[in-house]
Amino acid sequence: MPKKTCKIIIEGGNDYVIAVKDNQPKLHRHIQNIAATRKPTSRIIETEKTRDRLTTRTVEVFHDVNGIDPEWTGIQSLIRVERIGTRKGKKYHEIVCYISSLICSAKEFALGIRGHWGIENCLHWVKDVVFKEDNSTIRMGNAPANLSILRAIALNILRRNGHISITIAQRFLSHDIDKLLALVE
Repeated sequence: MPKKTCKIIIEGGNDYVIAVKDNQPKLHRHIQNIAATRKPTSRIIETEKTRDRLTTRTVEVFHDVNGIDPEWTGIQSLIRVERIGTRKGKKYHEIVCYISSLICSAKEFALGIRGHWGIENCLHWVKDVVFKEDNSTIRMGNAPANLSILRAIALNILRRNGHISITIAQRFLSHDIDKLLALVE
């Protein structure tokens, strides 16, 4: 996310927690360097076992923002999240860095970041994988945005009617116009 966006967020009276990706190499390196050389202000380590996945998350927060380009408006915290675990028997290790305009504990940031992934998994993943949004060949004008809105409406209608699995709901409702119409009555 560009520096201008951080400025707009802060000027609008809001706060941010933004993932720092490889497209911001200087900032990413700086956060990694601080994490390697300084003691965090706050740290939490959590282990979670779900189905075929075992994950240990370490969230570290640093409030030393010296050396960060001042154009990153409002930056108060640097966050480093390390995930180590196994998925379907295969080991993985990933590190994700964040910047934030908030001053919070590692526990608070961990909850917020996990909450964001809940949104990612419940909305974006469903739209990308189940509704095959990424495979759409519709690319002209407002059509992609309009179809994305329609997919979100469909998803909300299904969830509001108690369908937890959108894939199962699609199978159940396909080719039955009466069932489909009953959802919006």
